[in-house]
Amino acid sequence: MIDIHRLKIFVKIAELKSFTLAAECCFLTQPTVSQHINTLEQFLGLQLFNRGGRDLSLTGAGEILYHHASKITRELDELTQALDQYKGKKSGRLCLGASTIPGEWIVPAILKDFRTAYPDAAIRLRIADTQTVVQMVLDHHVDIGMVGSKIKNPQLAYTPIIQDELVLIVPPGHAWSHAPNISVQELAGQPFVMRESGSGTRTELGKILKSSGLDPRSLNVAIEVDSNVGVKESVAAGLGVSFVSRWSIEHELRSGRIKAVPIRDLVFKRWFYLVRDKARVPSPLGASFKQFLANHIKNIRCFDFRVPNS
Repeated sequence: MIDIHRLKIFVKIAELKSFTLAAECCFLTQPTVSQHINTLEQFLGLQLFNRGGRDLSLTGAGEILYHHASKITRELDELTQALDQYKGKKSGRLCLGASTIPGEWIVPAILKDFRTAYPDAAIRLRIADTQTVVQMVLDHHVDIGMVGSKIKNPQLAYTPIIQDELVLIVPPGHAWSHAPNISVQELAGQPFVMRESGSGTRTELGKILKSSGLDPRSLNVAIEVDSNVGVKESVAAGLGVSFVSRWSIEHELRSGRIKAVPIRDLVFKRWFYLVRDKARVPSPLGASFKQFLANHIKNIRCFDFRVPNS
């Protein structure tokens, strides 16, 4: 008989295309995960993964096994959670995806309270750029995502959760550091530190600039950085100016390492959204998290909380 625990590990490796990531998600060491797969392959008498080359992929036998195993393990998880819910116990595994700002500044505060309410839940938080998080939702690598920009796809449903403001930051010695405000047209002459192209911050900034009459392609992008911390450090070092989330700069503003500069007659607001696959029925724990979030989001300090009409 196939061991269900090994089957779950196999499914996780197949979805994440990585023994290392699967080990982290299953709260196991990589050698333990490898041993489980070796044992499963020996039991079946089949090789399940092509291990040569840089990318891990499934063999023909692995594809067949994954097709059935993914349905079996998902239904078993849903059954276990449903029975626990019937007994009044909320347990199970919840995998969340979040883009950088909500992942580093908003979701941890939510999870602190959620874990208090559901102490038996095992939670995995994966932080990446918006584009990657959306793909993880589509690939069912995470149950729910939280992102800072909508990527159009008829398979996805977005729910606005909490509002953010993008703030122009400059180093302390910059000519604008003590200016009461600047015009949006003045941005075109500055070297910019930008997040990578898959970032929700960069996507939303482009939309806002375009709506204000400035082509985002006219900006002088001096350096691209893959993290919000990297953007702030680059600005503080004098490499350029940038736009970042107000959620992320309180410490730097208080210490004086960077300065915030208002844009005349323009406020850079955006929403963070929950994103899910419309076709995927949420697990009982996933549904509980979404309801918990709706009930508790107002307890988190935010700049405005008016849900848009559309």
